[in-house]
Amino acid sequence: MREINDLINVGDPAWPLLAQELSGTDVPVEVLPVDTEIARVSLLQLQISARSTLGGIVLNCGGLLVDSGWLRIFGSPSGADAEGMPGLAVINAMPPAFDPGWASGAGLVVAHDVLGGVFALNGGNPREAGRPGEPGEIVYFAPDALGWEALGAGHSAWLSWILSGGLQEFYEGLRWDGWRDEVSVLNGRQGLSFFPPLWSAEARQDLSTTSRRAVPMAEVLSLSRTSCLQVDGADPGFLGAA
Repeated sequence: MREINDLINVGDPAWPLLAQELSGTDVPVEVLPVDTEIARVSLLQLQISARSTLGGIVLNCGGLLVDSGWLRIFGSPSGADAEGMPGLAVINAMPPAFDPGWASGAGLVVAHDVLGGVFALNGGNPREAGRPGEPGEIVYFAPDALGWEALGAGHSAWLSWILSGGLQEFYEGLRWDGWRDEVSVLNGRQGLSFFPPLWSAEARQDLSTTSRRAVPMAEVLSLSRTSCLQVDGADPGFLGAA
């Protein structure tokens, strides 16, 4: 086990370069304030250093709200409350103090979108977990397809893709007129529930005709898992403890 000082005190931390990238992007991003103690505990539990992009986010910010909160990239938030965005530790049900027996299982959930989409960092054996992609690759649970898909990038490249405007094409057909206004009023623990659901033929044909309401993200994720089991009998596994 590496001690916390060894994880923090590195010669080439990722955060300074990432901060430059965040300040230079045309994509709307809000950097949330960090809770230093939560950050240290999380970094120690994950056993990753500040040299990695993930480590830099965990150690230096409370999370990133991208595109008016459409995408929530988890960090170590301060002032957590019932409506604030949860942190990486909460989302992944990490223990409150270092536990050498804890593991992230199939993978580490690093972000949610308001649709109930889940971005996760693959664990050491994705195939055993029933997930596509390679170890250390970002995969996405698509609520409109009720399944996981590999994105062909690690965490650092995935974040750079987001900051270069990649979400616009990625969510083509899944955004409607006025989506930003609807999303911007959600709190950090809410998502959108659609009827008919995103995976239905009706929603695929014309998303703008669906009805949408704000519900707890936990409810959105639970409905996705239930739908997976009912539609094709496949369990998508852990989607985050929102």
